[in-house]
Amino acid sequence: MEDHGDYGETSGEESGQRRECFEVSLHFARQASNLSCRGKSRHLWIFQRFLDFALNDKTVERWTLSVEHWALNSYTHVLTQEQVAKLRSLLKELGFKFAPKEWTIFFGQKNKLSVAVYEKGPKVLVQGKGVEEFVQFELEPKILGEAKLGYEEVHSPEMFQPHFGVDESGKGDFFGPLVIAGVYVDRVIARKLLDAGVVDSKRIGSDARIRALADTIRKSSLGLVEAVLIGPAKYNELYEKFGNLNKLLGWGHARVIENLLAKKPDCPRALSDQFADARVVEQALLRNGRNIDIEQRPRAESDVAVAAASILAREAFIGWLECKGKEIGLRLDRGVSASVKENAKKLVEKNGPGALRDVAKVHFRTAHETAPAYYPAAPPRKNWGGPRLPRSGSGEAG
Repeated sequence: MEDHGDYGETSGEESGQRRECFEVSLHFARQASNLSCRGKSRHLWIFQRFLDFALNDKTVERWTLSVEHWALNSYTHVLTQEQVAKLRSLLKELGFKFAPKEWTIFFGQKNKLSVAVYEKGPKVLVQGKGVEEFVQFELEPKILGEAKLGYEEVHSPEMFQPHFGVDESGKGDFFGPLVIAGVYVDRVIARKLLDAGVVDSKRIGSDARIRALADTIRKSSLGLVEAVLIGPAKYNELYEKFGNLNKLLGWGHARVIENLLAKKPDCPRALSDQFADARVVEQALLRNGRNIDIEQRPRAESDVAVAAASILAREAFIGWLECKGKEIGLRLDRGVSASVKENAKKLVEKNGPGALRDVAKVHFRTAHETAPAYYPAAPPRKNWGGPRLPRSGSGEAG
């Protein structure tokens, strides 16, 4: 090996460690030249850390470094029907074994990598070991016809600009609170969250994974996070006051943004999923002297700040369900499934219909079905198609 210069005045053991670090740094630099953009950045980061230690650091440290920490372990993308057919053929060529799986068009597995194409969407979910390689060298070039993974800053530059992401959890669940959370990101934080594997909480099936990512988000965002938990009792009170879920959501989003602005007053923009007229949030903020651009768009959870907020909201939601369930001695399931209705009936039989107000959203039809004499049936939903235009020549609006 070539002599790369003086390592400074060090002990024999320390000098050996520094030389070893230098060799490791060169190894990662050589590997980086053959990797994708995302893989290259990881290897060059490692190269720089080991090189810093070998040449500059005056203190002997032991680096415990796991490349797997950055490994992408899941990926999802919407497909066309034509892409679904092409992907099945590709998996067959690659030697994937197919097996039936609920809600999927097909499910294939090879070694520790699985590929599921779900009916809803349809969309593909890739999970396991080797996700990144499969996406970059098989799925993107051969099926999707695009290269996005590792090029997020090229395709979505706005995601790396300073902004808040806001999302909620629990609005479609009978039991439990409504939780709205927000996260601030800039270029550095956004990259950290992406490299940590932060995605929309709906794509994460494990509660343990939700909690682990939530911890990572709090650390990576330097405390610039916020969550507002509206327990069922307060939720029912507010719903009766507002008479509309979108107004309640707008109020909750405004509270989160206000709290984040207290921590980061110069943030220029807040992004959330499209759930109502943005003016609902803007008006709530302006009443308290806050001014920020409010942006709403469909599928905003593709933005890493919104995805991070969805994870924090989900963590708080599942934590509340678990604690309250233990307190009352009854499992509080998610959603509005048959088991949810069965447990609601058990609670009413045990503690009376009023007990639902403390654990559930009583404007849901499930409350009426469980205790029809106590909770009125929800009024039918109105299909609003926008204002009706006057008929030609009539001069009247319908």
